[in-house]
Amino acid sequence: QVQLVESGGGLVQAGGSLRLSCAASGRTSSNYAMGWFRQAPGKEREFVAAISRTGGSTDYADSVKGRFTISRGNAKNTVYLQMNSLKPEDTALYYCTASVSRAVVLAGSGDYWGQGTQVTVSS
Repeated sequence: QVQLVESGGGLVQAGGSLRLSCAASGRTSSNYAMGWFRQAPGKEREFVAAISRTGGSTDYADSVKGRFTISRGNAKNTVYLQMNSLKPEDTALYYCTASVSRAVVLAGSGDYWGQGTQVTVSS
């Protein structure tokens, strides 16, 4: 089994920045494709960003392109989400997910999910 733990959420004013982190533990002998999803109150969970197992390919939702950057850390199966120019509509619970397949991550069907970290952007 793989456990994912997110951190870095918080309260920030519009226009501010936050950096989310996600670290995997457990059966981490393999490199996993990883990604971020978010869910706002009363809304469905939506895709935010994903990164391939090697870090060579990234994908972003149109709503965050140019503002958010996903990257892999030096530690195995660690991923970051740098969020700049935050807007109130970015307020949500942000989840980290991982799978051996990037396509599976993109589809929102990741094998592993974290508990989420709350991001709140005030206007």
